[in-house]
Amino acid sequence: MEDNILYDKNNTSQQTPEYSDESIRHLSDIEHIRTRPGMYIGRLGDGSHAEDGIYVLLKETIDNSIDEFKMNAGKRIEITLTDNKYVSVRDYGRGIPQGKLIEAVSVLNTGAKYDSKTFKKSVGLNGVGAKAVNALSARYEVRSYRDGVVRTAKFERGQLVSDTTEPTDEENGTYTAFEPDNTLFLNYHFRTEIIENLLRNYTYLNTGLAIIFNGSKIQSRNGLEDLLTDTMTSPALYPIIHLTGEDIEIAFTHTNQYGEEYHSFVNGQHTTLGGTHQSAFKEHVAKTIKEFFNKNFDYQDIRNGIVAAIAVNVEEPQFESQTKIKLGSLTMSPGGVSVNKFVGDYIKENLDNYLHRNPDTAEAMLDKIQSSEKERKAISGVTKLARERAKKANLHNRKLRDCRIHFNDARGDRRDESSIFITEGDSASGSITKSRDVNTQAVFSLRGKPLNSFGLTKKVVYENEEFNLLQAALNIEDGLDGLRYNKVIVATDADVDGMHIRLLMITFFLQFFPELIKKGHVYILQTPLSRVRNKKKKHPAAKAANVSDEAAGASILKKSRSSERSEFETVYCYNDEERQAAIKRLQPNPEITRFKGLGEISPDEFKHFIGPEMRLEQVTLQKSDKVNELLAYYMGKNTMERQNFIIDNLVIEEDRPEDLDGTEN
Repeated sequence: MEDNILYDKNNTSQQTPEYSDESIRHLSDIEHIRTRPGMYIGRLGDGSHAEDGIYVLLKETIDNSIDEFKMNAGKRIEITLTDNKYVSVRDYGRGIPQGKLIEAVSVLNTGAKYDSKTFKKSVGLNGVGAKAVNALSARYEVRSYRDGVVRTAKFERGQLVSDTTEPTDEENGTYTAFEPDNTLFLNYHFRTEIIENLLRNYTYLNTGLAIIFNGSKIQSRNGLEDLLTDTMTSPALYPIIHLTGEDIEIAFTHTNQYGEEYHSFVNGQHTTLGGTHQSAFKEHVAKTIKEFFNKNFDYQDIRNGIVAAIAVNVEEPQFESQTKIKLGSLTMSPGGVSVNKFVGDYIKENLDNYLHRNPDTAEAMLDKIQSSEKERKAISGVTKLARERAKKANLHNRKLRDCRIHFNDARGDRRDESSIFITEGDSASGSITKSRDVNTQAVFSLRGKPLNSFGLTKKVVYENEEFNLLQAALNIEDGLDGLRYNKVIVATDADVDGMHIRLLMITFFLQFFPELIKKGHVYILQTPLSRVRNKKKKHPAAKAANVSDEAAGASILKKSRSSERSEFETVYCYNDEERQAAIKRLQPNPEITRFKGLGEISPDEFKHFIGPEMRLEQVTLQKSDKVNELLAYYMGKNTMERQNFIIDNLVIEEDRPEDLDGTEN
């Protein structure tokens, strides 16, 4: 009865809770951070992805040490990771002033970086970073070493538990250690490869800085040139152009890959979404090159295939969010020259001089631009027709079931959750469509196996209706700035045909939109390999249907149904270990069947496979991957070579009698 009161139209007194003075609450600094962590670190996560909150905590801690280095105080930083849970950072800068140590790490809007005197060009300006780390950590410790004295403060979930001061022989500097709160960051763990990538970015931007991570030294001698050398997956068409000036550093070259690829930084902060400095770089590099060659090139042709990096130091920078991944500053300093003019003037003078002094580089660049121009003009007619077709399809695209929230929305708390499932066939797409979150999950249905695009030109993207409509759905024709979905998820069965479709889609992205993969937007939906369930049992008092799951996509999916007065439990298994555990759990007489495909799952079940904790495998691309060789082997015209490899490595799986009766070896 009580549940119905709220919906009783005649009982208006119970319909809306009372809104009174008592409804207005004031949260302390620490309470607010813990209650609304997304405002401070963007997302929580479990450490599987570089954007997860635990890495923001680490970055906020390291940023303070980097600021010391920028002020010529301390040339090394020591970072230790213990059990993938506990992190410590020790710098050898000036040390936090000890009289304000407690306030500096526990009271919001407290810091030394509100003006440009003590810290000329800093990342941390708002007095939030260290406090957020403290509040979101189960335990937090900070030590300030200054002039033979060390003050140590220890906290638990933002609350001070001890404060001591004693003499020391150690060098000046700051030590910070924290363990993220596992009640907020559920089942978290740090991944060393993500940390190492973060630290390498710091060294690229701070030549002369040595970072010691778990005893291994990370250092860069050539700045952004090293960044490009270490990350490019396609060979450079000419030596990297590397220019360094006061408060600006740029490096770029061209490759034969499609599209544009940029790395941008502000005061050592990796601005993954770019901002005013990146926009200025793109504009003025193209403009300077066009003027140098004195030809009416299209900017699109000049930038096609470019791989570039830019780093600037801005006084009191303004970012578009607390996570600092996009620069919003219009000027280089309060009341100073604009970011666009500063970057433009530097590029115009220095890039023009470089091209005059290096005619071989200029010639190679010209060849690339002319090649891009020739290809674009060759497909201009096809492109126009394809765009018109895509424009019409956007009004009613039978291939796309769109969602309400998109990654390129200017604002929105859930834009990072936006995703699109690229599905195999109508049955799977139908199940996903019925069970998806309509706010954040879109569905794009393939007819079957898409075209093998390996070795083809971009003309195929416009001639092939399916590829053209997918490009339009993602909104990536002109780059990733307008990408509509943060996660592009290929959802196929784990059979031969499904694996082939996965390869075909990854080939498509690698051929024409490699940055989509490099920026970490492409994923594979992991699907079960087998299903184990207990025998149906008579149950005279069976209850109404109910489906529940503690984690979406988890290996165990419990299901209770009223069907022919029966009750059973189903376990979906992703590997052999999970299958053996399920057999043991569902003894004595479990049914074991191979998972047939996504199309056989009911929408009620499917919502658990694509929920917040769905099993995803990120598609990554590293320099060592030898992309061209891999694509040539798997997708090229070497059928017999692949066939022989499959035969030589074929594994035949058989059902063992012990699997069927639930016993172990």
